[in-house]
Amino acid sequence: MPHKPDRTAELQALLSERILLLDGAMGTMIQRHRLEEDGYRGERFRDWSCDLKGNNDLLTLTRPDIIRAIHQAYLDAGADIIETNTFNANRISMADYAMEELSFELNLASATLASQLAAAAS
Repeated sequence: MPHKPDRTAELQALLSERILLLDGAMGTMIQRHRLEEDGYRGERFRDWSCDLKGNNDLLTLTRPDIIRAIHQAYLDAGADIIETNTFNANRISMADYAMEELSFELNLASATLASQLAAAAS
């Protein structure tokens, strides 16, 4: 079994050496894309029963290219830490879109995407 790095120890070591930079707002960067309803739906949710515009967390599934580019822009700007695109990826918030059942999938996909980019940048 491959060795799994101790991320907590790595983070503590870095924090003892210098100030670490956290990424910025995901929602603001998403808004710059000026997506309309179709931009949120993708093929998978093309026929969803309610409006999805504004469900930024869903973009991890329908437009991972946008989320990936935002993460990469923050990494390129010098961010040491990037957060996941999960601000509203919880059952309560997803209820606004009748998507409560997607909460786990959204969180897993967002964590996977951010982890992959962070690993590539390390």
